[in-house]
Amino acid sequence: MNILLFTVDDMNWDTPGAFGGQYGDCTPNLDRFAGKARCFRHAHVTVAVCLPSRSVLMTGRYPHHNGSEGFRAIHPAVPTLPEWLKDQHGYRTGILGKVAHCCPPHKFRWDMQVDYEDLGFGRDPNRYAEEMETFLSERDAAPFFLMVNSHDPHRPFHGGVQEPQKWTEEERRHIPPPDRVMTPEEVNVPGFLPDIPEVRLEVSEYASSCRRGDECFGKVLEVLDRHGLTEDTAVLFLSDNGMAFPFAKTNCYLHSTRTPLMIYWPGCTEPGMDEEHMVSGIDLLPTVIEGLGLTHPDDLAHPAWLEPLHQTDREHWRDIPPSIDGRSFFRLVAGGTQENRDHVHTVFNRTRGGRQYEMRCIQTRDWGYIYNHWSDGQLDFRNESRSGRTFKAMQHAAEHNPEIADRVQHFLYRTPEELYNFAADPNALKNRIEDPEAAEHLQQLRQHTTEWMQETGDILIKDFQKP
Repeated sequence: MNILLFTVDDMNWDTPGAFGGQYGDCTPNLDRFAGKARCFRHAHVTVAVCLPSRSVLMTGRYPHHNGSEGFRAIHPAVPTLPEWLKDQHGYRTGILGKVAHCCPPHKFRWDMQVDYEDLGFGRDPNRYAEEMETFLSERDAAPFFLMVNSHDPHRPFHGGVQEPQKWTEEERRHIPPPDRVMTPEEVNVPGFLPDIPEVRLEVSEYASSCRRGDECFGKVLEVLDRHGLTEDTAVLFLSDNGMAFPFAKTNCYLHSTRTPLMIYWPGCTEPGMDEEHMVSGIDLLPTVIEGLGLTHPDDLAHPAWLEPLHQTDREHWRDIPPSIDGRSFFRLVAGGTQENRDHVHTVFNRTRGGRQYEMRCIQTRDWGYIYNHWSDGQLDFRNESRSGRTFKAMQHAAEHNPEIADRVQHFLYRTPEELYNFAADPNALKNRIEDPEAAEHLQQLRQHTTEWMQETGDILIKDFQKP
């Protein structure tokens, strides 16, 4: 069986129609694909920022177990999925886009790699199709693992104020417009943002970029079908994290890590939406391995070809244990059930700019608890969501709107702990950390977080347990 892993950059989980379609008709190809795929309502990535998120996908390990806590390379002692498939099972491997986010290069063993400069800055669907055509035309009898990474809808958004700041006029000629541009009237503004004109405009620009990313997905599937490989290729689709707006990407909220995961595995998939089980990006590697029938996940947990490494210097490598952290959910792809799928742990460590904002989170289907290790009332939160239209518009509106002023203040400084009833408050508008009616939930989630930190050797456990 071949593997096609398609990721989009910064698409919010509720963008495709099957997951809510909150931003207009911007995902027609994904919507068709959802009709034959197994979709997961409660899927999350482990880290809501691109390189660390992908490092987890490719290793099945938490960041403090794979070395890639911020924008750092995976530790050389940790195996990656493409490396393992190529070296152990003879797979041909390739990657289109986001090449620099899979590092160090020798840990991925790509037979073919094309980065974003040669793909219309990761935004030209036709260039993706052409390079995939090349990859498939050059294949031999060996199965393949191809990772296709659309840079849409990452900032700069189509038509946004950041495009001319990012690219020259000549460079922008290599970036085609979406086949349909979304308007402010067509989109919903997510509930964690104020519905004011500049925010609504930028959400529509985000949606236009989603439309182009969706077009890329459709073009790739067309090439696969043209080569007669549709029924010989497992297709996995997800976003690496939530949308690049305040309270989503580079955080630990529901809209930070929730992802529109869809899987089509020929001969196995039970189409439809899994409404019950919680799965995580950390589980992707063992799921693929079990689906291929190459190694049972229980055996994969202790590969003889991985040498254990034990170093605990906070600024270098954490403990690298000889086992993966994820576990396969392949039986769910076939419509089955699985126990102990009622929560996920997510983390955040550093932004691309190297700023350290360590967070830990546990989410169940109904509740979410976040520990903000960095929050001290003085350090302010700086990430890419502060660029563009939205945050500036929020700051301007805050001058005369107390409710928006409170949101801006909370975004910048947070509190050490946050507790939300995500079932009733998915946009995390009411922190219930001091609500006596939520005290039992708080105690349980704190305990689960403590146990997870202890089990995984999280260095924050010392501070977390302080009275």
